[in-house]
Amino acid sequence: MFPIGSSKPENIYGQGRQDIWEHNYITFFDAEPINLEVFRPTFDKIRYDLTQDIHAMTGRMDQIGYFVSSEHDSDNVNELCSIYGWQPLHYFFWGWAALDWYRGYDHTFLIRGPETRKITHTFLAPNRITGGARSHRLELLYYIFKYQLTDNFISCPAVCPGEGQPIEQQLEPLTKQYPDIQEVFATQNLPLNMPGEIGHPMHSCWLSLFREAETSLLYLVSETIAQGRRHQLTEKTFKPICLQMPFIIHSTQGSLAYLRSYGFRTFDTIWDESYDTIENDQDRIRAIASLLRDLDSRTLEERQRLYQRALPIIEHNFKHFYSGGFKQILWQELMAMLDTVTTDRPLILDVDGPNYD
Repeated sequence: MFPIGSSKPENIYGQGRQDIWEHNYITFFDAEPINLEVFRPTFDKIRYDLTQDIHAMTGRMDQIGYFVSSEHDSDNVNELCSIYGWQPLHYFFWGWAALDWYRGYDHTFLIRGPETRKITHTFLAPNRITGGARSHRLELLYYIFKYQLTDNFISCPAVCPGEGQPIEQQLEPLTKQYPDIQEVFATQNLPLNMPGEIGHPMHSCWLSLFREAETSLLYLVSETIAQGRRHQLTEKTFKPICLQMPFIIHSTQGSLAYLRSYGFRTFDTIWDESYDTIENDQDRIRAIASLLRDLDSRTLEERQRLYQRALPIIEHNFKHFYSGGFKQILWQELMAMLDTVTTDRPLILDVDGPNYD
């Protein structure tokens, strides 16, 4: 893919054949979350330009369009397919990406085994891109700063590396919901970096922060999306699993339940995970922040005991990821998805780049 996550109209590639009639086409838009406002030109090109090319080549207009994404139970996908007349399909793209990117780490000695770790901090919370559709990270950081939970491993840029905007500018749309958010952020000497880091480097395709991970009770995952009715967990969710850590996931309602549907376990027997059931996005953020504050108020001995209680869940998730159980579930899902496509040789449109398979 050129590169992974690319979604521009010029990066659409048709992999069809001109010597036979192909009455079906499939679009794989499986890396980025669906944003109609941002990606409308791409979707327009798929429907109008490419389907017209098929019509000119075949003289037929009765194609079936399938749209494959990594979003599950998604209002965004449903709206998209309603507009364009496509049939939605789903598979867990980021599960496959994580299996590829994090393979082999179970055979390294980069991090101390979980049973020997000494917990000195409550959470590890990396934050890189904070603007646009990811401003929910600023909302959670607002509570972290307001509740004075900064004696943990937290990163926060002064200028968003994704959009090039100063944090002060990105906070302005949030002042109606959080009137004191600018004052709260002003108490911090931004940027906040992880020990030994400068400039908030991209860590998506590898594991890192090993020293911080082995001394933290949990990994606070702030996912790419955290608003609306949809599920799209990315590689971020699998970092704590591969680092053998407990986790709290800041994402959309039901994300923990969605992860459990793939055979993983979460930590409802260790602490309150009811935040995952809260429909209102701001209320869910507040509940996560309250949970963090509660855990951070515990003594070091209490946090160590919580971590020890979590060890069976940590071990299950690590083995499920690295010993083939997760992969088997992904294969079953992928094959079931492809079985719904009934034509012999559908035309594959890949917005990420040419498909050479």
